[in-house]
Amino acid sequence: MTLRCGIDLVEIRRLEHLDPQIRQRFLHRVFTPQELDDAQEDLMVLAGRFAAKEAVAKALGCGIGPISWQEIEVQRGPEGQPLLRLHGRAAERAAALNLCEWSISITHTRDLAMAMAVALGPSGSPSDLPGA
Repeated sequence: MTLRCGIDLVEIRRLEHLDPQIRQRFLHRVFTPQELDDAQEDLMVLAGRFAAKEAVAKALGCGIGPISWQEIEVQRGPEGQPLLRLHGRAAERAAALNLCEWSISITHTRDLAMAMAVALGPSGSPSDLPGA
């Protein structure tokens, strides 16, 4: 089996203190319309999803840049659990790394949001990856 993981921690106040002139542009660059609709401007939820996106990018071994924020989407499952959907280059990179099963977990305090991403796949050598 191939096993990859990533973790990230975000100070929620970073989102609280965004310059109002760039706030909406930032939110629409980082989060999908569905994520924004689910969060209803709850900064704790947004910070948790931000941390989850970072954790997934780390598990993919590339960070944000080779893949975009919106190519990693955190949805809400039927019981409120976070579910991961990969799109575009993020999905391509996961496939190239033989990663087919993902689990993400998000937790919060009043000040911090943390997320962990774990990915599994069959063993085998991943194909040549750009930026790897």
